[in-house]
Amino acid sequence: MIVERAYAHVDSYDERTWPWSLPCVRGLLADGLRFTAPVTFLVGENGSGKSTLVEALAEGFGLDPWGGSHNWRYASRRGKSKLGERIRFDAAPRGRRMLGSWSARKGFFLRAETAMDALDREGYAPDSVSHGEGFLAAFRGEFLQPGLYVMDEPEAALSFSSCLELLGHIHHLTKNGGQVVCATHSPLLTALPGAHIVEVGEHGLRRVEWRELALVDHWRRYLDDPQAYLRHIVD
Repeated sequence: MIVERAYAHVDSYDERTWPWSLPCVRGLLADGLRFTAPVTFLVGENGSGKSTLVEALAEGFGLDPWGGSHNWRYASRRGKSKLGERIRFDAAPRGRRMLGSWSARKGFFLRAETAMDALDREGYAPDSVSHGEGFLAAFRGEFLQPGLYVMDEPEAALSFSSCLELLGHIHHLTKNGGQVVCATHSPLLTALPGAHIVEVGEHGLRRVEWRELALVDHWRRYLDDPQAYLRHIVD
């Protein structure tokens, strides 16, 4: 493990303004977010705040919020976020060494919205390959060393088989001492054995089992009978 808990402190804030209006952010301020497994998935509906959380976690660890490896801190024009600049960590011994020395810090932040720019900067997105192939090249080339690896919806560019390859990279990375925090909508990714899942929503943050996830239930029902859903959408 690299980090065991993330938290933030704000003297005062207006719950009507972003990001403090997000229940998950208020949960982070109140109780923090504990990491008890090498892989943690954050799952929630669009707008629930899971992307806000992972971006802040990446920034708090010193990764560029635009995306990329530990070599590119604030290489983009994007400034510090209100939450990211306040993130602090309770770290395991290896994590304390990383947080105490910039040269010892290792990791990568992959966010779907800006991935092509970040991957191009890292040399993984030449014009000759697809979006998904750029993702996989980064996984193969960067997901190697012990460090904190943060991802925001990596499945956006990946096929079913490529998602399985990503799980293989994550598995080997954690076996070598890495830690992964990933926001996702994918029932495939969240099924990784040993991973912990945190559901993000109006309730704030809560740990759930894979079989309890609404997205797993909906996908299972949809694949079994698509018309049960589509009849409400398509005449």
